Amino acid sequence: MNSFIGTYECKADAKGRLMVPAALKKQMSAALQDGFVLKRAVFQPCLELYPMSEWNALMAKINKLNRFKKKNNDFIRRFTAGVKVVEVDSAGRLLIPKDLVGFSGITKEVVLASAVNIIEIWDKDKYEQAIDDAASDFADLAEEVMGQDDDDNGIS
Repeated sequence: MNSFIGTYECKADAKGRLMVPAALKKQMSAALQDGFVLKRAVFQPCLELYPMSEWNALMAKINKLNRFKKKNNDFIRRFTAGVKVVEVDSAGRLLIPKDLVGFSGITKEVVLASAVNIIEIWDKDKYEQAIDDAASDFADLAEEVMGQDDDDNGIS
């Protein structure tokens, strides 16, 4: 599994191309040859960039869903809507297709944020708003997600 670290700012040009910052490109080096999958995020107005190996592992899980259940088919259709295979070109640029630019509201200023094994791609203003909106709730969220009960002697 790839594990990315960091938050990076860059600019998108009029064609939707952005220059991947060198520090992030170095972390992505193992995946550059296989390419990436770019998709709409489920919960936020951003895009998710999956290294092909991570995408294939996720698709293996999704492929186990029973397609004779309507909700599973609906989920698969909506989850994969707008999915694109993308590459980082020889100049270190990533082209974001127009429909995904529209979904994410990406303008000129862009944030690439690590999210463990994927990279989130945000319009800078939307990213800052999402971080600000979540700041007050983060302590409660951290306790709920990562905290342990006293049954474990309080050791986390």
